Amino acid sequence: MIEALANAFRIPDLRRKILFTLGMIALYRLGAHIPVPGVTSKMLETLASNVNASGALGLLNLFAGGALEKFAIFSLGIMPYITSSIIMQLLQAVIPQLEKWAKEGESGQRKITQITRYLTLGLGFMESIGLVALFQQPVGGGGLGVQFDWITRILIVLSLLAGTAFIMWMGELITQRGIGNGMSLLIFANIVARFPATTAEAFQLKGWVWVLFILVVVVLVVAAIVFMERGQRRIPVQYAKRIVGRRVYGGAGTYIPLKINGANVIPIIFASSILYFPVVIGQLSKVPWMISMANSISVGPIKWVLTTVLVVFFAYFYTALVFNPIDLADNLRKQGGFVPGVRPGKATATYIENVLNRITLPGALFLAAIAVLPTILFEQTKITLLQQFGGTSILIMVGVALETMTQLESQLKMRNYDGFFK
Repeated sequence: MIEALANAFRIPDLRRKILFTLGMIALYRLGAHIPVPGVTSKMLETLASNVNASGALGLLNLFAGGALEKFAIFSLGIMPYITSSIIMQLLQAVIPQLEKWAKEGESGQRKITQITRYLTLGLGFMESIGLVALFQQPVGGGGLGVQFDWITRILIVLSLLAGTAFIMWMGELITQRGIGNGMSLLIFANIVARFPATTAEAFQLKGWVWVLFILVVVVLVVAAIVFMERGQRRIPVQYAKRIVGRRVYGGAGTYIPLKINGANVIPIIFASSILYFPVVIGQLSKVPWMISMANSISVGPIKWVLTTVLVVFFAYFYTALVFNPIDLADNLRKQGGFVPGVRPGKATATYIENVLNRITLPGALFLAAIAVLPTILFEQTKITLLQQFGGTSILIMVGVALETMTQLESQLKMRNYDGFFK
């Protein structure tokens, strides 16, 4: 790996991309420490304790790289853009015009990207208003116990909205001029930035034995995630020979790689959003029955069961949404390809769909275990490291790291250098 990194820095173009990406991440981390107008250091101390004590706000704070507990201009983090991107992917399955744009190539993708940007700003505006309302609640309710005047509220909302737009711009710049998916790299940087402080806090509270145990568990989880992320079910495909003029085309064999975890971390994000929504509404409404319902689904066996069911459901839902066996079978038939022993057309689509349904189940159960088991351990041991660096965080970090290494690998292979994967 060290040799591969050295080779990457020997290539001027690749070196510029890596340095540009690191520079944008450093700028992003700087913005996570600049507070919005109208807050004092005493308010930030109260806010930090409230955020760390709340499961929903703790998860948002993790994805924001600690910016939420500092009430920084980047407090909303990358989540508004991620949410809007997921919404646009879902809408492509129900709105014909969006589906048509998605198939038009670069021109259609630009239109979808533009709508995603506007939707991100809309979500950021609503979330910033929600944060201001939440932080004006009493200290015991997760807020600061301070009523901001109207001018300060407007300044805070505008600052958070500008921070959201700036994050979106930085992510797109990293994608265009950096080494890969900018949004994923920003989330990766946020999670990694919280790891040293959280580990030190766990060491002070529980001692080195518990911390060592948790780190061993993390290493085992990373190994399991790598195994599942690289796991594939390969469907063999054979192409018929075609004679064009005096040349013979086709006849080669290949395969269709189907990932076991095709939905990646999306089902966990969907499930977490649905479960945390009643919790936030209950905190804002102060209605007794809503508070009681929010408390019942925020901890304990009910939360574990609901999380498992929702993760499995969204794993199948999202996989069926982004992978269309009918289109794949039709494209194979047009190109003269066929699965050995299966008739082209509808029979091939049914075969691929059955295979996809079978391999989605172990991937969905694995995601459910990744989402639930760290929560159970945290509720039993009260170790903050498990809450903030559970399976979801590790899954995101490992997935982004593998994706980035794969992109660097392709760049090195193009220039006849050895990559990361031997």
